[in-house]
Amino acid sequence: GAVKTRKPDNTAFKQQRLPAWQPILTAGTVLPAFFIIGLIFIPIGIGIFVTSNNIREYEIDYTGVEPSSPCNKCLNVSWDTPCTCTINFTLEHSFESNVFMYYGLSNFYQNHRRYVKSRDDSQLNGDNGSLLNPSKECEPYRTNEDKPIAPCGAIANSMFNDTLQLYRIENDTRTPITLIKKGIAWWTDKNVKFRNPTGDGNNLTLLFQGTTKPVNWPKPVYMLDSEPDNNGFINEDFIVWMRTAALPTFRKLYRLIERKNNLQPTLQAGKYSLDIAYNYPVYSFDGRKRMILSTISWMGGKNPFLGIAYITVGSICFFLGVVLLIIHHKYGNRNTSADIPN
Repeated sequence: GAVKTRKPDNTAFKQQRLPAWQPILTAGTVLPAFFIIGLIFIPIGIGIFVTSNNIREYEIDYTGVEPSSPCNKCLNVSWDTPCTCTINFTLEHSFESNVFMYYGLSNFYQNHRRYVKSRDDSQLNGDNGSLLNPSKECEPYRTNEDKPIAPCGAIANSMFNDTLQLYRIENDTRTPITLIKKGIAWWTDKNVKFRNPTGDGNNLTLLFQGTTKPVNWPKPVYMLDSEPDNNGFINEDFIVWMRTAALPTFRKLYRLIERKNNLQPTLQAGKYSLDIAYNYPVYSFDGRKRMILSTISWMGGKNPFLGIAYITVGSICFFLGVVLLIIHHKYGNRNTSADIPN
């Protein structure tokens, strides 16, 4: 028989004869690279930082921890005992473009592994079998009173349910601000990932027959909204909540305030009031709740970190370029060859 050998095949790959390229780092190649990176990154960082600072943003913490807060009376609210409070505030500057209204939570760990897994994507995608037989990942929020929970899981069970309404105060008269509740969810979530069970789409009560609501919900999923295209699993408030946040302090889009015309700002500077149906308890885990009004730019919402990062990296590269240039100018022309004595 053939003699077995451990010798690799005589190929360019196995014998490591493939062509290779290795850069030779010299002052003529390294110094221009440092200066180019610095000259490119610093202007980009300044542009991003200035753009971020031009974004209008106003934030109200309505947790009610402070005794002077109008929402202090609602601090120990539970899921089934709603409370209402009103906070008056003043906008010093007008909001010119479309305004995005967010709710923010702090010390809420939506990134916990067990919490993130506690859902049934097949059920949320409208699968009738999963509707009546949810995944075991939803435990202990899989069934209640021997009925399957729809939607099941810890994420859905802890859905944010405060109601926020904004008013403009002018001459002691409160005028409600129109808040748009559609268009706040990702298109792929609304049209691909979340679907109601198959059947008569106009009768969600019949579609969800045989299921029960999550434990902490005041009403079932088919009563989240009066409009059929924003009810059930395709309710946009529900879809936004189901996209879990990566950090314990986060904000989620709640409503949109569209600009009516180009002659007047969306929100004029002046007095406003925020009516809050305080239903969501956070005091038990030292959480905080906020309402944020913000505009956006071509780079998204207000976030100065990216601009600062560009400026920092560009400045470091430019500084290193100057230092290396000085070193090269001082020591680069020195004759390093030494006479070898006989």
